[in-house]
Amino acid sequence: MKVLVTGGTGFLGRAVCQRLLTAGYAVRSLARHPSRHLDPGIQQVTGDLRDTCRLRAAVHGCQAVVHTAARASIWGARQDFHAINAQGTERLLAVCRTQGVERFVHTSSASVVFNGDHLRGADESQPYPRRFLAPYPWSKAIAERAVLAANSPALATTALRVHLIWGPGDPHFLPQLLKAAGSGRLSLIGDGTNLIDTVYIDNAADAHLAALERLTYTAPPAGKAYFITQGQPVTLEHMVCALLRAAGAQVPSVRHIPHRPAAAAARMAELLWRARRRTDAPPLTRFLVAELAHDHYFDISAARRDLRYRPTTSIDAGLARLADACHRQTATHVLPTPLTGDAGSPSHTLSTQEDR
Repeated sequence: MKVLVTGGTGFLGRAVCQRLLTAGYAVRSLARHPSRHLDPGIQQVTGDLRDTCRLRAAVHGCQAVVHTAARASIWGARQDFHAINAQGTERLLAVCRTQGVERFVHTSSASVVFNGDHLRGADESQPYPRRFLAPYPWSKAIAERAVLAANSPALATTALRVHLIWGPGDPHFLPQLLKAAGSGRLSLIGDGTNLIDTVYIDNAADAHLAALERLTYTAPPAGKAYFITQGQPVTLEHMVCALLRAAGAQVPSVRHIPHRPAAAAARMAELLWRARRRTDAPPLTRFLVAELAHDHYFDISAARRDLRYRPTTSIDAGLARLADACHRQTATHVLPTPLTGDAGSPSHTLSTQEDR
């Protein structure tokens, strides 16, 4: 089987490509730019989700698609998120139908059900919120709906709601955390005891392979979405400090900002940024503040049952691998390479993104 991975040069996409290649699949990557970091056995093609002709060329000859590409950020123009995440996914689905693709695994985000309040052990019955706090989860929810609605005997589809992906090569959390810690400005919203779910990069990639291998129109995953995490909630402050230690950084004292003043500041910052038409992200947004101040962990029993998903790499084992990778990078003076693609969630500093 030949599989196309969109966003194949990204953090998650590259891991998925490698998993598929190791499992014996013929793998093709679609990204806006080629990458020297991909295995030579992976065919690379360039293109954009907004270009139908390039999508046709990329999909041609493939029996399956794993769609990890997306615009991931906590801030930006609503129309840009819609054009790439929503319309881009719908365009890719249309091309898959005309090209005879049989399976479609979509990388969604747990943020599609985040309503600004606590999510404690939420399962797939959790509804989409009436209002979204940012264009990223809004656009990803539109894309997820389109993917699940497209499920048919000709094209079996499923969606994986990954959450807060981390690990070696992470271009999101760790670089921003290190920047904040280095400046001595590590701040958290609330008291830091809120419980969060995360997912180690290898586990996230394994989930995509498991979904692909079990996906047919008559199989349980068809037309359904699944939460993909470690299944091991930890406090936000514990995870932040653990990641910094794994990177060999000194953990600074953590400043806790009360939720209500932070939320008010985020509203004012968003208004100011819009008034000045600034394209960079404000230091605080409503979405970021809500994520940092609330519990968000999920019930992954459906993924365990239908996908046979098992997070085989524990948090402690993942941190050990991350520490080893960071040590090797430091020894060779090689800095982590920023990559593109959907990690399941936008990333920003924890003191000033959610997943994935």
